Amino acid sequence: MPNETSGVSPSSQKKDFSAFYLPAAILIAGAMIAIGLFYGLAGTKSAAVADPNQPRNVNAKDVKTDGVPFIGNENAPLTMAYWFDYQCPFCKAIDVGHPQIPTEPAMPMIIKDYVDTGKLKIYFKDYAFLGPDSTVAAEYKHAVWELYPAKFYEWHEAMFHAQDEEHGGFGDEASILELIKKIPGMDANRLKALVAQKKSQYDAAIAADQAEGASMGIQGTPGFIIGTKSIDGAVPPAQFKAAIDSQL
Repeated sequence: MPNETSGVSPSSQKKDFSAFYLPAAILIAGAMIAIGLFYGLAGTKSAAVADPNQPRNVNAKDVKTDGVPFIGNENAPLTMAYWFDYQCPFCKAIDVGHPQIPTEPAMPMIIKDYVDTGKLKIYFKDYAFLGPDSTVAAEYKHAVWELYPAKFYEWHEAMFHAQDEEHGGFGDEASILELIKKIPGMDANRLKALVAQKKSQYDAAIAADQAEGASMGIQGTPGFIIGTKSIDGAVPPAQFKAAIDSQL
């Protein structure tokens, strides 16, 4: 009697799956080839793309420093180049600390133990990639250095203290000018005029800094080259101390 639900007898329900063997084998073979290609290409990654897990062949002496803001003794035996973005929360964590990033800020230790003692100078390089506010802040960085070099680091730290969210809030021109008005000895109107006058020149310098950083393996912020060592990200002060001490 035929099966009431299928319309075929139970004996005929023994299906012949041989028709599916070849397509299944092709799918399996294709998957194996794809996996092989993935690992093969991973093993031959272009040298133009830095691997953050591998040491990089870098030297701070190769970093372009003409017109770049710096702190420390010009004749200090060791140089650190620091690529950053004023909108970057991890840069804030390194400079002044961030309430949501559990990393002790390294910059106070670096300045106290190495910059103030004449052992290290720090160059502040642009990596303004988080939006228009990043570019505006970098433009003002150049203007502040040009007009008020002695006030640069005070302004730099004030910028990070004022930082809030990445996209929105503090960071546009109006808010930066309001911050400048609170720093004695700085003229917000003069700085605004200089940024307007030299915007294209500053933008070219900003782009050049980022391109240079990328060529040296800097893929985001913060990024550091200290002598012949590189550090990526908001790492603890001890990691900076080890990199510096090993070269002094």
